[in-house]
Amino acid sequence: MKRIVTALVVLTVLGISLRASAHDMSKHGAGAAMKGTTLATTGEIVDMGCYLGHVARGAAHRECALKCVSGGMPMGLLTGRGALYLLTMNHDNPDPYNKLKGMAGKTVTVTGMVMTRSGMKGIDVESFKTLAL
Repeated sequence: MKRIVTALVVLTVLGISLRASAHDMSKHGAGAAMKGTTLATTGEIVDMGCYLGHVARGAAHRECALKCVSGGMPMGLLTGRGALYLLTMNHDNPDPYNKLKGMAGKTVTVTGMVMTRSGMKGIDVESFKTLAL
């Protein structure tokens, strides 16, 4: 009986450890295989909802984009070649991403890890520079 109880305790502890490891992998570790390299990419900051819904962008859409982004709409970076990247917040340093929210409708150069998963491209924002036009 003592062996059975000991075995059950060991299996329970192992089960908890394995579940915790799987959670960590699903949150961050598994994505590492899909990450690319750190690159600087230039384009316009767009709010994904309005851009995908009705191609709204540019100076004429800036006020709406600022409202949408400040309300929680995801941001994207639309390059001059038409590539669209979902912008994600760097968990270690969220400041550049949060400051980028005020740049909706403007052209910037974003530096960060470029990732691709299931056909979606994204950039984990590490820094950005505004362009003097």
